[in-house]
Amino acid sequence: MAQQPKDEQSTSGTPARPKACDILPDTTLGNDVALVAENMEQILSSPSYSLAQEDPALLQRVEMRGVRMLLELGKPELAFLEDNITSTVIVFGGTQVVERTAAERRLSEARRAAAAAPGDTRARREIERSERLVAMSHYYDDAREFARIVSIDNQCEEERHYVIVTGGGPGLMEAANRGAFDVGCKSIGLNIKLPAEQQPNPFITPELCFQFKYFAMRKFHFILRAAAVVLFPGGFGTLDEMFEALTLRQTNRMQPVPIILFGRDYWSKVINFQFLADSGVVADHHLDLFTYAETPGEAWQKILDFHATRKPQEPM
Repeated sequence: MAQQPKDEQSTSGTPARPKACDILPDTTLGNDVALVAENMEQILSSPSYSLAQEDPALLQRVEMRGVRMLLELGKPELAFLEDNITSTVIVFGGTQVVERTAAERRLSEARRAAAAAPGDTRARREIERSERLVAMSHYYDDAREFARIVSIDNQCEEERHYVIVTGGGPGLMEAANRGAFDVGCKSIGLNIKLPAEQQPNPFITPELCFQFKYFAMRKFHFILRAAAVVLFPGGFGTLDEMFEALTLRQTNRMQPVPIILFGRDYWSKVINFQFLADSGVVADHHLDLFTYAETPGEAWQKILDFHATRKPQEPM
Protein backbone atom coordinates (compact mmCIF):
# COMPACT_ATOMS: atom_id res chain seq x y z
CA MET A 1 0.00 0.00 0.00
CA ALA A 2 1.45 3.35 -1.05
CA GLN A 3 2.19 5.85 1.72
CA GLN A 4 0.26 9.13 1.84
CA PRO A 5 2.42 12.22 1.20
CA LYS A 6 3.80 13.68 4.44
CA ASP A 7 1.95 16.99 4.06
CA GLU A 8 -1.36 15.21 3.69
CA GLN A 9 -1.01 12.98 6.76
CA SER A 10 -1.33 13.94 10.42
CA THR A 11 1.07 12.76 13.10
CA SER A 12 -1.54 10.26 14.27
CA GLY A 13 -1.57 8.60 10.85
CA THR A 14 -5.04 9.83 9.88
CA PRO A 15 -5.42 11.97 6.75
CA ALA A 16 -4.91 15.71 7.45
CA ARG A 17 -7.62 18.20 6.52
CA PRO A 18 -6.83 19.99 3.28
CA LYS A 19 -5.53 23.58 3.57
CA ALA A 20 -7.99 26.36 2.80
CA CYS A 21 -5.95 27.39 -0.22
CA ASP A 22 -6.40 23.86 -1.62
CA ILE A 23 -10.19 24.30 -1.74
CA LEU A 24 -10.87 26.35 -4.84
CA PRO A 25 -14.28 27.82 -5.71
CA ASP A 26 -16.19 26.36 -8.62
CA THR A 27 -16.30 29.72 -10.37
CA THR A 28 -14.03 32.74 -10.79
CA LEU A 29 -15.32 34.97 -7.98
CA GLY A 30 -13.97 38.17 -9.49
CA ASN A 31 -16.41 37.79 -12.36
CA ASP A 32 -19.43 37.69 -10.02
CA VAL A 33 -20.75 41.27 -10.21
CA ALA A 34 -23.12 40.90 -7.25
CA LEU A 35 -20.43 39.38 -5.04
CA VAL A 36 -17.96 42.13 -5.94
CA ALA A 37 -20.57 44.81 -5.14
CA GLU A 38 -21.30 43.20 -1.78
CA ASN A 39 -17.58 43.07 -0.96
CA MET A 40 -17.25 46.75 -1.86
CA GLU A 41 -20.03 47.62 0.60
CA GLN A 42 -18.23 45.66 3.31
CA ILE A 43 -14.99 47.51 2.57
CA LEU A 44 -16.61 50.91 2.91
CA SER A 45 -18.41 49.96 6.13
CA SER A 46 -15.42 48.21 7.75
CA PRO A 47 -13.94 49.94 10.86
CA SER A 48 -10.52 49.47 9.29
CA TYR A 49 -11.48 51.90 6.50
CA SER A 50 -12.58 54.71 8.87
CA LEU A 51 -10.11 57.43 9.77
CA ALA A 52 -8.14 56.50 12.85
CA GLN A 53 -9.44 59.48 14.86
CA GLU A 54 -13.03 58.47 14.00
CA ASP A 55 -12.64 54.89 15.19
CA PRO A 56 -13.72 54.82 18.87
CA ALA A 57 -13.08 51.10 19.22
CA LEU A 58 -9.48 51.65 18.14
CA LEU A 59 -8.94 54.55 20.55
CA GLN A 60 -10.22 52.47 23.48
CA ARG A 61 -7.77 49.63 22.93
CA VAL A 62 -5.15 49.06 25.63
CA GLU A 63 -2.40 49.45 23.04
CA MET A 64 -3.60 53.00 22.30
CA ARG A 65 -3.14 54.26 25.87
CA GLY A 66 -0.30 56.55 24.81
CA VAL A 67 -2.48 58.18 22.16
CA ARG A 68 -5.25 58.79 24.69
CA MET A 69 -2.79 60.36 27.10
CA LEU A 70 -1.45 62.61 24.35
CA LEU A 71 -5.00 63.74 23.57
CA GLU A 72 -5.59 64.56 27.24
CA LEU A 73 -2.41 66.59 27.17
CA GLY A 74 -3.27 68.49 24.00
CA LYS A 75 -7.00 69.18 24.32
CA PRO A 76 -6.89 71.46 27.41
CA GLU A 77 -3.63 73.02 26.27
CA LEU A 78 -5.24 74.26 23.04
CA ALA A 79 -8.18 75.67 24.97
CA PHE A 80 -5.94 77.57 27.40
CA LEU A 81 -3.93 79.03 24.53
CA GLU A 82 -7.08 80.11 22.68
CA ASP A 83 -8.38 81.81 25.84
CA ASN A 84 -5.04 83.56 26.49
CA ILE A 85 -4.69 82.00 29.94
CA THR A 86 -1.11 82.61 30.97
CA SER A 87 -1.21 81.62 34.65
CA THR A 88 -3.51 79.93 37.13
CA VAL A 89 -4.14 79.73 40.86
CA ILE A 90 -4.89 76.20 42.01
CA VAL A 91 -7.50 75.77 44.70
CA PHE A 92 -7.63 72.34 46.33
CA GLY A 93 -10.03 71.31 49.08
CA GLY A 94 -12.42 68.66 50.32
CA THR A 95 -15.62 67.63 48.59
CA GLN A 96 -17.46 67.25 51.92
CA VAL A 97 -16.99 70.84 53.10
CA VAL A 98 -20.12 72.55 51.81
CA GLU A 99 -21.95 75.81 52.44
CA ARG A 100 -23.61 76.15 55.83
CA THR A 101 -27.22 75.54 54.76
CA ALA A 102 -26.26 72.24 53.12
CA ALA A 103 -24.14 71.23 56.12
CA GLU A 104 -27.00 71.99 58.52
CA ARG A 105 -29.37 69.97 56.38
CA ARG A 106 -27.01 67.00 56.59
CA LEU A 107 -26.83 67.40 60.37
CA SER A 108 -30.63 67.46 60.66
CA GLU A 109 -30.87 64.26 58.63
CA ALA A 110 -28.24 62.62 60.86
CA ARG A 111 -30.15 63.55 64.00
CA ARG A 112 -33.40 62.17 62.60
CA ALA A 113 -31.66 58.92 61.67
CA ALA A 114 -30.13 58.63 65.17
CA ALA A 115 -33.50 59.28 66.83
CA ALA A 116 -35.02 56.48 64.77
CA ALA A 117 -32.25 54.06 65.83
CA PRO A 118 -31.15 54.99 69.38
CA GLY A 119 -28.69 52.12 69.74
CA ASP A 120 -26.93 52.61 66.42
CA THR A 121 -23.36 53.76 67.08
CA ARG A 122 -22.83 54.62 63.43
CA ALA A 123 -25.79 57.00 63.55
CA ARG A 124 -24.31 58.77 66.60
CA ARG A 125 -20.96 58.93 64.82
CA GLU A 126 -22.61 60.57 61.81
CA ILE A 127 -23.98 63.30 64.09
CA GLU A 128 -20.46 64.06 65.34
CA ARG A 129 -19.07 64.20 61.81
CA SER A 130 -21.93 66.39 60.59
CA GLU A 131 -21.46 68.80 63.47
CA ARG A 132 -17.80 69.20 62.52
CA LEU A 133 -18.72 69.87 58.92
CA VAL A 134 -21.15 72.59 60.02
CA ALA A 135 -18.31 74.17 62.00
CA MET A 136 -16.04 73.97 58.95
CA SER A 137 -18.60 75.39 56.51
CA HIS A 138 -17.01 78.85 56.80
CA TYR A 139 -14.20 77.51 54.63
CA TYR A 140 -16.71 77.30 51.77
CA ASP A 141 -17.36 81.05 52.14
CA ASP A 142 -13.62 81.71 52.41
CA ALA A 143 -12.82 79.78 49.22
CA ARG A 144 -15.62 81.55 47.38
CA GLU A 145 -14.41 84.97 48.51
CA PHE A 146 -10.79 84.16 47.73
CA ALA A 147 -11.64 83.16 44.15
CA ARG A 148 -13.76 86.27 43.75
CA ILE A 149 -11.00 88.72 44.68
CA VAL A 150 -8.37 86.84 42.64
CA SER A 151 -10.55 86.70 39.54
CA ILE A 152 -11.88 90.25 39.52
CA ASP A 153 -8.35 91.70 39.68
CA ASN A 154 -6.83 89.72 36.82
CA GLN A 155 -9.23 89.18 33.92
CA CYS A 156 -9.58 92.72 32.63
CA GLU A 157 -6.79 92.52 30.06
CA GLU A 158 -6.53 90.52 26.84
CA GLU A 159 -4.29 88.03 28.64
CA ARG A 160 -5.81 86.26 31.62
CA HIS A 161 -3.59 85.86 34.68
CA TYR A 162 -4.22 83.99 37.92
CA VAL A 163 -7.26 82.12 36.58
CA ILE A 164 -8.81 79.91 39.25
CA VAL A 165 -8.46 76.19 38.53
CA THR A 166 -10.02 73.41 40.61
CA GLY A 167 -10.71 69.71 40.31
CA GLY A 168 -14.16 70.67 39.10
CA GLY A 169 -16.07 68.75 41.76
CA PRO A 170 -18.33 69.70 44.67
CA GLY A 171 -17.47 71.16 48.09
CA LEU A 172 -14.58 73.60 48.25
CA MET A 173 -13.83 73.14 44.55
CA GLU A 174 -17.36 74.31 43.80
CA ALA A 175 -16.88 77.27 46.14
CA ALA A 176 -13.81 78.47 44.25
CA ASN A 177 -15.42 78.13 40.81
CA ARG A 178 -18.47 79.86 42.22
CA GLY A 179 -16.43 82.82 43.43
CA ALA A 180 -15.16 83.47 39.91
CA PHE A 181 -18.66 82.93 38.52
CA ASP A 182 -20.06 85.51 40.97
CA VAL A 183 -18.11 88.31 39.31
CA GLY A 184 -18.53 87.14 35.71
CA CYS A 185 -15.00 85.77 35.38
CA LYS A 186 -13.72 82.55 33.90
CA SER A 187 -12.49 79.56 35.86
CA ILE A 188 -11.24 76.09 35.01
CA GLY A 189 -12.43 72.67 36.14
CA LEU A 190 -10.23 69.60 35.64
CA ASN A 191 -12.68 66.82 36.43
CA ILE A 192 -11.74 63.15 36.63
CA LYS A 193 -13.61 60.08 35.48
CA LEU A 194 -14.13 57.93 38.58
CA PRO A 195 -15.91 54.60 39.24
CA ALA A 196 -18.61 56.57 41.08
CA GLU A 197 -19.07 59.34 38.53
CA GLN A 198 -18.17 62.78 39.81
CA GLN A 199 -20.20 65.41 38.01
CA PRO A 200 -18.65 68.85 37.44
CA ASN A 201 -20.05 71.66 39.52
CA PRO A 202 -22.28 74.17 37.67
CA PHE A 203 -20.02 77.22 38.10
CA ILE A 204 -17.14 76.27 35.79
CA THR A 205 -16.71 78.12 32.50
CA PRO A 206 -18.21 75.60 30.02
CA GLU A 207 -15.41 75.74 27.47
CA LEU A 208 -12.84 75.33 30.27
CA CYS A 209 -14.34 72.23 31.88
CA PHE A 210 -12.48 69.02 31.02
CA GLN A 211 -12.95 65.39 31.92
CA PHE A 212 -9.85 63.24 32.39
CA LYS A 213 -9.30 59.51 32.44
CA TYR A 214 -5.71 59.71 33.68
CA PHE A 215 -4.72 61.32 36.98
CA ALA A 216 -1.21 61.92 35.62
CA MET A 217 -2.42 64.16 32.78
CA ARG A 218 -4.82 65.98 35.09
CA LYS A 219 -2.05 66.70 37.59
CA PHE A 220 0.23 67.87 34.80
CA HIS A 221 -2.30 70.52 33.73
CA PHE A 222 -2.74 71.68 37.32
CA ILE A 223 0.97 72.39 37.65
CA LEU A 224 1.86 73.60 34.15
CA ARG A 225 0.67 77.22 34.46
CA ALA A 226 0.38 77.43 38.25
CA ALA A 227 1.34 80.71 39.88
CA ALA A 228 0.14 79.56 43.32
CA VAL A 229 -1.29 76.55 45.13
CA VAL A 230 -3.88 77.20 47.84
CA LEU A 231 -4.96 74.23 49.92
CA PHE A 232 -8.15 74.43 51.92
CA PRO A 233 -9.05 71.66 54.38
CA GLY A 234 -9.65 68.30 52.76
CA GLY A 235 -9.04 64.58 52.87
CA PHE A 236 -6.90 62.04 51.05
CA GLY A 237 -7.23 63.72 47.64
CA THR A 238 -6.23 67.12 49.01
CA LEU A 239 -3.33 65.58 50.91
CA ASP A 240 -2.15 63.82 47.76
CA GLU A 241 -2.20 67.11 45.86
CA MET A 242 -0.46 68.94 48.70
CA PHE A 243 2.42 66.50 48.93
CA GLU A 244 2.80 66.35 45.17
CA ALA A 245 3.18 70.13 45.03
CA LEU A 246 5.60 70.13 47.97
CA THR A 247 7.67 67.32 46.45
CA LEU A 248 7.88 69.03 43.06
CA ARG A 249 9.04 72.24 44.72
CA GLN A 250 11.43 70.40 47.02
CA THR A 251 13.06 68.75 44.02
CA ASN A 252 12.88 71.86 41.77
CA ARG A 253 10.70 70.04 39.26
CA MET A 254 8.24 72.90 38.93
CA GLN A 255 8.40 76.67 38.81
CA PRO A 256 8.66 78.55 42.14
CA VAL A 257 5.16 79.16 43.51
CA PRO A 258 3.73 79.98 46.93
CA ILE A 259 2.06 76.97 48.54
CA ILE A 260 -0.50 78.27 51.01
CA LEU A 261 -2.25 76.13 53.61
CA PHE A 262 -5.52 77.84 54.45
CA GLY A 263 -6.45 77.35 58.11
CA ARG A 264 -3.45 76.75 60.35
CA ASP A 265 -5.54 75.09 63.09
CA TYR A 266 -6.79 72.39 60.72
CA TRP A 267 -3.49 71.68 59.00
CA SER A 268 -1.38 71.68 62.16
CA LYS A 269 -3.62 68.95 63.57
CA VAL A 270 -3.55 66.90 60.38
CA ILE A 271 0.24 67.00 59.86
CA ASN A 272 3.06 67.73 62.26
CA PHE A 273 5.49 69.26 59.79
CA GLN A 274 7.92 70.33 62.52
CA PHE A 275 8.20 66.71 63.64
CA LEU A 276 9.30 65.74 60.12
CA ALA A 277 12.12 68.28 60.28
CA ASP A 278 13.03 67.37 63.88
CA SER A 279 13.24 63.72 62.81
CA GLY A 280 15.68 64.61 60.07
CA VAL A 281 13.56 63.29 57.20
CA VAL A 282 13.15 66.76 55.67
CA ALA A 283 15.50 69.72 55.87
CA ASP A 284 14.60 72.70 58.04
CA HIS A 285 14.48 74.97 55.01
CA HIS A 286 11.92 72.68 53.37
CA LEU A 287 9.41 74.02 55.88
CA ASP A 288 9.76 77.35 54.06
CA LEU A 289 8.16 75.83 50.96
CA PHE A 290 4.71 76.56 52.38
CA THR A 291 3.00 79.15 54.51
CA TYR A 292 -0.34 79.58 56.25
CA ALA A 293 -3.23 81.98 55.70
CA GLU A 294 -6.38 82.63 57.69
CA THR A 295 -8.35 84.96 55.44
CA PRO A 296 -8.95 85.25 51.68
CA GLY A 297 -7.27 88.65 51.63
CA GLU A 298 -4.19 87.36 53.43
CA ALA A 299 -3.86 84.43 51.03
CA TRP A 300 -4.09 86.71 48.00
CA GLN A 301 -1.58 89.16 49.45
CA LYS A 302 0.91 86.34 50.03
CA ILE A 303 0.64 85.42 46.35
CA LEU A 304 1.19 89.02 45.26
CA ASP A 305 4.15 89.46 47.61
CA PHE A 306 5.75 86.23 46.42
CA HIS A 307 5.67 87.22 42.76
CA ALA A 308 6.54 90.87 43.34
CA THR A 309 10.09 89.84 44.17
CA ARG A 310 10.55 87.32 41.36
CA LYS A 311 11.05 87.54 37.64
CA PRO A 312 8.54 85.67 35.46
CA GLN A 313 9.72 82.18 34.62
CA GLU A 314 8.88 79.73 31.88
CA PRO A 315 6.80 76.72 32.98
CA MET A 316 8.71 73.52 33.68
